[in-house]
Formats: sequence, C-alpha cells, structure tokens
Amino acid sequence: MGRATVDGHLAGGVLPVMKHMPGHGRATADTHLDLPTVTASAAELAASDFAPFGALADVPLAMTAHIVFAAYDARPATCSPVMMEVMRHQIGFDGLLMTDDLNMEALSGTLAERTSAAMAAGCDIALHCKGVLDQMEAVAEAAGDMGPETLRRAAAALAARHAPDVVDLAALRAEHDALIGTSHG
Repeated sequence: MGRATVDGHLAGGVLPVMKHMPGHGRATADTHLDLPTVTASAAELAASDFAPFGALADVPLAMTAHIVFAAYDARPATCSPVMMEVMRHQIGFDGLLMTDDLNMEALSGTLAERTSAAMAAGCDIALHCKGVLDQMEAVAEAAGDMGPETLRRAAAALAARHAPDVVDLAALRAEHDALIGTSHG
C-alpha cells in the first residue's frame, strides 16, 4: 500500500488498513497454517522491512502480523509487547492497531488465550473472522472493554473518514479510455 493508494481510499470515503505490520515480506510460511520466524537482524529489519510502515505511519488503521521477529522477541508480533513498542515508537504508528485473524494456526492456545495475549501486548482490537458464535463470544469476553487510548485511536480513525470526494465520472472514463486505448462513445 503506497501513499497514492491510501489517499485514493480516503478520497473515496474508505478507511484503509495497513497490513501486516511490522512486515510479512521475509516470512517463509503461511500464517494461516504455521508460525513463521524471521531471523533478520534488527538493523536489517529497520532499514528495509519496517521502512514502508514508517512512511505510512499516519494511516488510521493497521493490522498486525502473526510472525516472530527473532531479533526482538520469541513471541509473534501480535502477542509481543516488545514488537508493539517497535510498531508504536520505532515505526511511529499511533493509529488503531488490530490483530490479524486470531483463528490462524500461527498462534497457539485457546482463542481466549490468544486474545488476552494480543490485548496485553498492546493491540487495540481483536479480530475473529470465522463467524462461529461461541468463538466470537470467547474473543469478545477476553478482549474486554476498550481503554482510553483505544477509544482515542478509534475516534481518530473514524474522524479520518469522510464522504467520498465528488468526481467527474465522464472525465475519469475519458482518462481511463486514453490510458488503455479504448472508447465508450
């Protein structure tokens, strides 16, 4: 996600979500099925993997990565207070930070344990994406109420959303046609 994509979403009245902080590029396993460990040094990560997130640190919403960054912690970033410090202070993200889906196999323990670990680490919102009611209830109970910082971040994120900008559809169609060499005459 680049600046133009972020600005385009915001102009269209959509809040973009920056994913998956602090980086998924070096992961060699699918977090839906396994827990990847990135072994790059802190200096390497800061210079390359974390840099794009820092450039977009003002995006209102972000999602964590269920990845271990061994240079920092043995826990996945979603459940690591150390990685939350990296995201909040080194990367500079102060927006609303949500977990990736807590049902993914990268995380261990019950859904309540996963949720509690993510919230204790510093995530603002716990995501459960499977749609099973008793699981959703377990996650909601473990997540607890939003604290003042989460409420502040949520309010700031919602304030970033506005009605879509007015656009000239005929002009956009003409620009599109010119770019791809077609006509809708």
